[in-house]
Amino acid sequence: MSVIVTIALATICFTYRGEEECHPILLGKGISTPVGEYTLRKRITNDVGYGGDVLQFHETPTEVYAIHRVWLLNPAQKRTERLKSPNVKDRFISSGCINVEPEVYEKLIDCCTSERLIIK
Repeated sequence: MSVIVTIALATICFTYRGEEECHPILLGKGISTPVGEYTLRKRITNDVGYGGDVLQFHETPTEVYAIHRVWLLNPAQKRTERLKSPNVKDRFISSGCINVEPEVYEKLIDCCTSERLIIK
């Protein structure tokens, strides 16, 4: 099973309890969310705003890229509103991570830890 992120549509799709689901996401502007195939790995974080854990998919010497609950520590960014926007362009705001609604994140933790992530 794979988790598929389609950058052009700003969506994430995966199978949860036998049903295919697709959800809107926030992601990096331009090319900041790295395209490719990765393995999801749960990672504990003490950084404020991430809910205690993330699903890491890529790491460089200076950056960690992950799927996590929508980050809300800068209200001026209006991330909750942008995540719900039907306009895909509104959903390009993160620094490269993939932000999802908390309930979507919980489904991903339940079904997809250690699964393949394809970002295209």
